[in-house]
Amino acid sequence: MTAASIPRLSLAHLPTPIEPLPRLSALLGGPRLFIKRDDQTGLALGGNKTRKLEFLVAEAQLQGARTLVTAGAWQSNHCRQTAAAAARCGMDCILVLTGERPAEASGNLLLDQLLDARIVATPDRRDRDRLLQETVETAAAQGQAPYLVPYGGSNPTGALGYTFAMQEVMAQGIEVDWMVFATSSGGTQAGLVLGQRVFGYRGTVLGISIDEPASALKSHAAALASDASAALGPRIAFDAADVKVDDRYCGPGYGVMTELEREAIRVFARTEGILLDPVYTGRAAGGLLDLIRGGFFPRDARILFWHTGGQPALFAVPYRNALIESHIAHESGTD
Repeated sequence: MTAASIPRLSLAHLPTPIEPLPRLSALLGGPRLFIKRDDQTGLALGGNKTRKLEFLVAEAQLQGARTLVTAGAWQSNHCRQTAAAAARCGMDCILVLTGERPAEASGNLLLDQLLDARIVATPDRRDRDRLLQETVETAAAQGQAPYLVPYGGSNPTGALGYTFAMQEVMAQGIEVDWMVFATSSGGTQAGLVLGQRVFGYRGTVLGISIDEPASALKSHAAALASDASAALGPRIAFDAADVKVDDRYCGPGYGVMTELEREAIRVFARTEGILLDPVYTGRAAGGLLDLIRGGFFPRDARILFWHTGGQPALFAVPYRNALIESHIAHESGTD
């Protein structure tokens, strides 16, 4: 199969821009920083999942599906973009959302409702997979023709979105030594690792783990990259050593905002006018800042930070309140 023959929809505004970050680079005293604006993919306020959904929804349509079903947390960017893709393509959407139910709809959850997604809820994340499967089976029994979009859009089909994102960024002609981004379900990293091999990127692809140990993420992303490669030609066997993950910043747990994330959000906003989200890009950017300050990168390195989106979560009540409190403390000099 050639790249041109892989089923794909046009949902994202591509190519997304690459911008230099001169004020942040100066503040840190090097390296030279750039940002890839995948928060500007355009679908329902954008984000990285839109690239994956171009391939996933195309596959769903070929299978005759009429309903997209997926799962995530209450402030899931993936769920918001899946609901938007369903609306754009005239399909129904069912979201299985886990965790403590918010007292009011805000952030991504508000957008899920505006996009007319039907929500199935469970407070226990450990119950997510069982409930998700039951939801798919019930939808099938009711004649809704469901297609299961994997958690985070991360399967071999979804990973192709970031395989071709690597091709896109290389065609933009800005040479960088490192690419740094948030990694969690592994699909973005798997796609970039595959794209690195296929399109010849010579730098280092480094994922900052949001919630998983490096050992698990490396193995999972390697397997995804290997399976995704079969869509492009002979299968490439990747192993864990081909995947670079730093898991030193995921200790607080998924969605737990600490001073690491708050400071990164403040710094990017006040130096470059760029808004990060409190879960993914906030944590990954916080890790990036810490690595730079600790001398991890050569001072003359050129680093591209992938902004994977997620800003609607800034307006979710718990994160909004934490940022307001952080702002007050910062301005009063008590943090």
